[in-house]
Amino acid sequence: LGLGPETCLAHNPRLVFARVTGWGQDGPLAAAAGHDINYLGLTGALCAIGRDAERPVPPLNLVADMGGGGMLLMTGILAALLEVQKSGQGQIVDAAMVDGVAQLMWTVHGLEAGGHWDATRRGVNLVDGGAHFYDTYQCADGKYVAVGSIEPQFYKLLVELTGVDAVEFADQMDASQWPERKKQLAAVFKSKTQAQWRELMEGSDVCFAPVLSFLEAPDHPHNRARNSYVEVDGFVQPAPAPRFSRTPSQVRGGAPGVGSDTEAVLTDAGFAAEEIARLRQVGAID
Repeated sequence: LGLGPETCLAHNPRLVFARVTGWGQDGPLAAAAGHDINYLGLTGALCAIGRDAERPVPPLNLVADMGGGGMLLMTGILAALLEVQKSGQGQIVDAAMVDGVAQLMWTVHGLEAGGHWDATRRGVNLVDGGAHFYDTYQCADGKYVAVGSIEPQFYKLLVELTGVDAVEFADQMDASQWPERKKQLAAVFKSKTQAQWRELMEGSDVCFAPVLSFLEAPDHPHNRARNSYVEVDGFVQPAPAPRFSRTPSQVRGGAPGVGSDTEAVLTDAGFAAEEIARLRQVGAID
């Protein structure tokens, strides 16, 4: 179609031509189909997510599609645009989801290299649900809470507010004790409802949050206070983010109807009113 980067850059060398794919522009898998779960599988991310001795759990399609794909693509475009300001030269951005997931795994690679992560198992490590102070717990009403009391001062507060034996729980980082401590905490959290734990812990430095459904989340007081969700055309959805102090983002309307911009687009492309009417008459456009 004459829309490739070489053609476009020949007309305007300042263009940033961005391509986002699963496997990247080269390599033996470049031409193969794939989805989020496949890119996670190839990078070790999927193997690291799940409970001990159970099968890996897909983390929705947030990691590769959204984080390793869309956000990596956006970051690449912004970086290339900044470089254009210095050199006057555009370039091609090859944003591969498999590369993005690999980048997001850098912390785990670092922990493993330092001897602080068992890459042969999942659900037994610091932030994969293995530690008793970084996991979810069921409450008396069947709902769940999430705690992430990693730092010593936060862990101390967790011990205080749950009322567990401070002596038994003293050696926080002894991984051999984690399974037993988790059983003890599970019993404690099961003794109160989620609302009761929220009253006791929410807003403290325990690093606590209720586990809400995405339908419940918009009604949480913190999200309401920050207007983290907006209603557009009767649909509740996340508000624009991040937030800018000088040029704040705003929602200007809902999704356009199918075909609502057809006439304007064709007019901008040089089609006369008679031509557009003829295309509509024969059913080529709505």
